[in-house]
Amino acid sequence: MSVIVSVQELHKSYADGFEALKGVNLEIQEGEILALLGPNGAGKTTLISTICGIAIPTSGKITVGGHDVIDDFRAARQMIGLVPQEVALEPFARVRATVAFSRGLFGKNPKDAIVEDVLRQLSLWDKRNAATRELSGGMRRRVLIAKALAHEPRVLFLDEPTAGVDVELRRDMWDIVRRLKAQGVTIILTTHYIEEAEAIADRIGVINDGRILLVEEKATLMERLGKKRLRLELHEQADALPDALSEYALERIEDGNALIYTYDVMAERSGITRLLSDLSDAGLHLRDLQTSQSSLEDIFVDLVKERP
Repeated sequence: MSVIVSVQELHKSYADGFEALKGVNLEIQEGEILALLGPNGAGKTTLISTICGIAIPTSGKITVGGHDVIDDFRAARQMIGLVPQEVALEPFARVRATVAFSRGLFGKNPKDAIVEDVLRQLSLWDKRNAATRELSGGMRRRVLIAKALAHEPRVLFLDEPTAGVDVELRRDMWDIVRRLKAQGVTIILTTHYIEEAEAIADRIGVINDGRILLVEEKATLMERLGKKRLRLELHEQADALPDALSEYALERIEDGNALIYTYDVMAERSGITRLLSDLSDAGLHLRDLQTSQSSLEDIFVDLVKERP
């Protein structure tokens, strides 16, 4: 795949001296879904705003489809669709007119067929003559996506697209994103819902304190950084752990009725066989064993903790 968005040594500072972005480097591949994760204030929205030309970078270089976002702003911006966090729509405007107007802002001819196709994709065709104030919150978010797609962009930025949306609508939105990807649209989304990134992203980017910590294939990231947890259910309650077991860093749970052992799946040896032998020697008898894999949420929390 070719690179469609390139960010090189991007810095963004404000008049009060706050540095929101600190030398960000990022390459986004054409046709992929990239999920950008980070805590509040990490720089996610600033990064998107700078790529989209809403904020001016302090230094660095950004290109979209080979067009510099400063020197060739119009060409770069025409390739981009942006769905912001805030739902800001003219309350009395009709849905179809709202979407058609957005297409016109980019100098595109009306092409009713394209507007209709976008509205149908987003299950808005039946609401085409409704005023936006009459729509539910989820439907208004769909209108925002329709507006962003009206001028046929090749890159779509979704800034917290499912914030405040119920679970059913969130899953509908995931389906919409997958369909757009199948049509060749490159999608970058920021999200606080870790399961959203886990469900639909090809690659995961983690940003914190204005720096990109990593960008990696989702499956590779989970394999490389994921850990497994072994839950050991005991026959008898363990009020305290014998000193002989201290090297395993076991965690007592359920008032000592069970223990948790965490191990690295990439290590040459897990240590489980020796642990089970040492547990028996210490007089602790097992009722049951269960293993579970770290989730993307566990990995994300660990990354942000370890690399402030």
